[in-house]
Amino acid sequence: MLAEARPRSRSIARAVNLAIPLVFGATLLWLWEVMVLGTGVSPVILPPPSAIATRFFGSLEVLWGDFLQTFVKGALTGYLIGCSAAVLTAIAVDRSEFLQRGLLPVGNFVAALPIVGIAPILVMWFGFDWHSKAAVVVVMVFFPMLVNTVEGLRASDKMQRDLMATYSASYTQNLFKLRLPAAMPFIFNGLKIATTLAMIGAIVAEFFGSPTQGMGFRISTEVGRLGLDMVWSEIAVAAMAGSAFYGVVAMIEKGVTFWHPSQRGR
Repeated sequence: MLAEARPRSRSIARAVNLAIPLVFGATLLWLWEVMVLGTGVSPVILPPPSAIATRFFGSLEVLWGDFLQTFVKGALTGYLIGCSAAVLTAIAVDRSEFLQRGLLPVGNFVAALPIVGIAPILVMWFGFDWHSKAAVVVVMVFFPMLVNTVEGLRASDKMQRDLMATYSASYTQNLFKLRLPAAMPFIFNGLKIATTLAMIGAIVAEFFGSPTQGMGFRISTEVGRLGLDMVWSEIAVAAMAGSAFYGVVAMIEKGVTFWHPSQRGR
């Protein structure tokens, strides 16, 4: 009924759009609870949502410490470094034919390397603290961001570039007044992809060595102790953090690329 509703008020329409996934998610949790308790599934295999919620709210201090270690120190730091370096490198690639033919193929090769193979090496290089997790995140987000930015810098059409040439615009003026604005949808596409990769990279890196904090550390430790309720609590924190991170980037994108056709109808 909510999905078929067509309210005229924009505020009511937004409330309905928010209510639909909430109702759907609550229904899934209820079915999960009923099926686990009704079939007598062991909590070691799959704990019910009620047990996970009890453990979640009883371990807020631990979960908050793990969140700060993994997301703020590892994922966010690596995300900012990797994405910034990728944009600067893309501008250099755009100016150099040699880098276009040399770096991009190598970048595609490195991006295809499995993270489980890179993470232990970087942990050995940078130590067991958050620095190694940030390094793993940099490797994961750098090349997807680079490819999207390079493609975005080519997005302006020939007529626009000819117009800038008519105005005798320098490369810097061309870059900041035409090509970077035109590349923003591509850049934000890379930024949104990188939000997911950053969380995955930081958590996976913690499996190979970490101080006594972090989502990956806690998940691997609790699995060994059969504490599946805590594992699911950490998964919930990671999902909420990743979704919020993606949402913030999407909100910034909407403000920056309001002129783009993909944003006008929203």
